[in-house]
Amino acid sequence: MARPDASLLALQHAVEAQAREEGLDVPEVVYELVDHRELNEIAAYGGFPVRYPHWRFGMEYDRLLKGHSYGLQRIYELVVNTQPVVAYLLRQNSPLEQKLVMAHVCGHADFFRHNAWFAHTDLNMLDVMAGHAARVRSLADQRGMELVEGFIDVVQSIDNLIDVSALARARGRPGNAPPLDRAPPDGDVLGHLLLRAPLAEWQQEILGLLRDEAYYFAPQMLTKIMNEGWASFWHSRLMTGSLLRDAEVVDYACQHAGAMGGDDGPMNPYKLGLELYRHLLAAGPAGSAGAFGRGRGLDRLFEARAVHNDLTFVDSVLDEDFCRSRGLGQDAAECAAVRESLLASLTNGGQPVVRVVDSSGDLELEHIWSGSELQLDQAEETLRNLHALWRRPVRLRTRLENRAVLLTGTGDGVVREYGEVLPGRP
Repeated sequence: MARPDASLLALQHAVEAQAREEGLDVPEVVYELVDHRELNEIAAYGGFPVRYPHWRFGMEYDRLLKGHSYGLQRIYELVVNTQPVVAYLLRQNSPLEQKLVMAHVCGHADFFRHNAWFAHTDLNMLDVMAGHAARVRSLADQRGMELVEGFIDVVQSIDNLIDVSALARARGRPGNAPPLDRAPPDGDVLGHLLLRAPLAEWQQEILGLLRDEAYYFAPQMLTKIMNEGWASFWHSRLMTGSLLRDAEVVDYACQHAGAMGGDDGPMNPYKLGLELYRHLLAAGPAGSAGAFGRGRGLDRLFEARAVHNDLTFVDSVLDEDFCRSRGLGQDAAECAAVRESLLASLTNGGQPVVRVVDSSGDLELEHIWSGSELQLDQAEETLRNLHALWRRPVRLRTRLENRAVLLTGTGDGVVREYGEVLPGRP
């Protein structure tokens, strides 16, 4: 990695000055120059190359590298929610691409600072991650790498079992996770494990570190559409406003179209988020200062970026008119089905909602039905890993094929028991 030269620093200054003039609150941003391999490696670690070593990060790096080599995917930008904000620029980028990425980063940096779902995050996370990594290495030296890595495997497989509705409880407290000075929220399965599972002291310590990291990354899962859409809206506005030179227009259009396309089509989070913000702006009250004026229309966008997550944003903005105009549905029924499906996929950041019913003896869990069945192989693997930590039977109530099902994880595997037929669609 290397720091930008004088010409890139001058470009950064010009882009950020224009972003601030347009109303964005851009905190200090530090750029690092990297090549494709370095960027893929950093992305594999979730943006934190100082993170603890683990084979899963190596597998993710290999996947990203192959995707890039085969032309299947490309990482356009990588921004880390810290103070200062850290962002990465590819050395191979043209001056136009560097300018585009910087404009995009301005949107992300503003979003990190003002979206309510990020209010609990520790902005010193680079140092925190480095401290976590040092502690994991120390424990691996004491206990053996194989034992420690095996325990991390188990925890990583269940690190989505947190309660995102409890993020506000972590505000103003050390770390990123809700404190355990009282009973953990029902959805915080990791918190229940930390308090009541019969773990060794070193296992409790690692579980605590990984739980903290899971809560740090949770807002990114909850705001993917909003965050990428906000950054895309502002790079589009800034570039087409004053940052583009005449000779750059065609190349910019190609770069922008590439980011907005892809296999996901209209559901590409960059494109969907951008279009939702534009739809919200166009729906502004009459008398605002034009379609892209700084009047009440843009104020609506700034307010939305401050309070919503993806689920509530889509619920508030995606209407039948949006569906029809974007080719997502042809009539009211189709539009309603598209909207319902998208909302279901965004509930809890796309993760199943699992609640603790009782943790006083055997661990009793309940899957809160949101329209989608659990993937049975993954659910059973989760129960096996939970049992490895809880060391007593772990039961999960859910529904499969429109029937109540009880899955019980024990040392001998997972037992499946079917119950009564339930009302509603399977």
